[in-house]
Amino acid sequence: MHKVLIANRGEIAVRIARACDDLALESVAVYADVDADALHVSAATEAFALGGNSPADTYLNAAKLIAIAKLAGADALHPGYGFLSENADFAEAVQDAGLTWIGPSPAAIRTLGNKVSARELAVKVGAPLVAGSDGIVESAKQVRAFAEAHGMPLAIKAAFGGGGRGLKIVRELDAIEESFDSAVRESIAAFGRGECFVERFLDKPRHVEAQILADSHGNVVVVGTRDCSLQRRNQKLVEEAPAPFLTDAQREQIYASAKAICREAGYTGAGTVEYLLAQDGTISFLEVNTRLQVEHPITEETSGVDLVQAQLTIAAGGSVPVTADPAPRGHSFEFRINAEDVGRGFLPSPGTVAAFNPPTGPGIRVDTGVRSGDHVPGQFDSLLAKLVVTGADRPQALRRARRALAEFEITGLATVLPFHRAVVATPEFSATDLFAGRLGVYTGWIEAEFMHQLAADPQFSHTGPEAARRTITIELDGRRVALGLPAGLLEGLARGAAAGADVGPQDDLPHPAMLRSTMGGSVVKWLAEPGAEVAEGDPVLVVEAMKMETTVTAHRAGTLGAHLVAPGDTIGVDTELTTIGD
Repeated sequence: MHKVLIANRGEIAVRIARACDDLALESVAVYADVDADALHVSAATEAFALGGNSPADTYLNAAKLIAIAKLAGADALHPGYGFLSENADFAEAVQDAGLTWIGPSPAAIRTLGNKVSARELAVKVGAPLVAGSDGIVESAKQVRAFAEAHGMPLAIKAAFGGGGRGLKIVRELDAIEESFDSAVRESIAAFGRGECFVERFLDKPRHVEAQILADSHGNVVVVGTRDCSLQRRNQKLVEEAPAPFLTDAQREQIYASAKAICREAGYTGAGTVEYLLAQDGTISFLEVNTRLQVEHPITEETSGVDLVQAQLTIAAGGSVPVTADPAPRGHSFEFRINAEDVGRGFLPSPGTVAAFNPPTGPGIRVDTGVRSGDHVPGQFDSLLAKLVVTGADRPQALRRARRALAEFEITGLATVLPFHRAVVATPEFSATDLFAGRLGVYTGWIEAEFMHQLAADPQFSHTGPEAARRTITIELDGRRVALGLPAGLLEGLARGAAAGADVGPQDDLPHPAMLRSTMGGSVVKWLAEPGAEVAEGDPVLVVEAMKMETTVTAHRAGTLGAHLVAPGDTIGVDTELTTIGD
């Protein structure tokens, strides 16, 4: 192996390019038109254009990727995560082209990447499981039959999905049909396949996972555990390693079953076996991710093992770099820095990064795919960077995290940084003992218990690029004080003072009947027809951005007017969608 094509973009492509350089390997980047000036392009030894801007035309186009690998003289291909990383057909095509696939075998991907067959294998080796469907569900009618037999709530899951895409939690029977259709659409958009299955959903569980490394010589080790419970829309926002609050028995069950699953599948490379941990201590197998995880840096920091270098070494025929499960050292947090608007319910917020100023100091690592001035497109994932903070123990890592998050500055578009700053201050996340009178965070905690706090907090009420925050310094009783305010407010005050406090014409105000988009993206489908009577909060339109579907709801009750946009249209924030008349 001497030259690796990186079939991905963003921070993970940068991460792989650097690992290749550490091992004296050349790297080849690929890029969509909109990514021509992206950081990952310059991080690699050389770069080639994919031509186009949609995922299907670029990073999901297997033929283009393999053709570029051959043109560049690459002899190996690393898929990163997302896109085609868990596509067995692509892995097979890479091998058929004479290239080394940096990942598990196509057979292992088919077995474990398909959540249905992975579940069957888990049953075979005795891993703990909740009730689930017997294979793929072909229709919403089958989902309803499962619900009537096993009860609610339930989870509809994309069989070939990951990262929360194609996953819908259903708590009411009447929501099954639309949830099933949405899960299929999201899965096709993100992974190119729409098959789904269903299983019982555990309320308020924690999400715990085991990082696996396995080689072709029969060695299988668990490099460490992670807790990924802090999620929204079933996508992880904050992870930590090692997973806290596990008993010795729970840890042993996770280690033993994860190894058994991977051995049975003939797994090689890096992979993750995921579990749900119920409030009563019950562990239930969730899925296997047959690729590198977004949160792999925290395991690297607490184990001393470079997982990307290990992937490259194992793919070249080498061995796992450790002979036994390494004991964790210290504690590490990862904060995903997504281009999402917390004040608008984590809506995707593509745009231009005006300034990107990461924190520094002991225990700080920032993996990023953007720089100041970069454009963040709406057709790809919202992840901009990952802040990784490590300390000698969990309390020290938390103190460092608070400091690092306070120092981190990104302007020009909305990000989740305000959310992270708020969450690390909560007693639930800072808990040192889950059994000291509080549950701590769980997979649905943000939506169930924290979103109302965000809604009531003024720091989240002015978001988006048009309302970036600026900090000014004032003196209060002789003491220097930093005061943060929305930039638009400061500019408006300045304009008002200059113009005698003239606030402008009132006829510029939007008409109250007009429903406007709260996000940019592509129109997927209308859920209500013109002339329909809707109540405030009723869903009327589905919009997709950054590979996630979001429902636009009625801003008031009334009669729905004409559709001003159609499925397939590209819209921006404040685009006029329809009217809702009295």
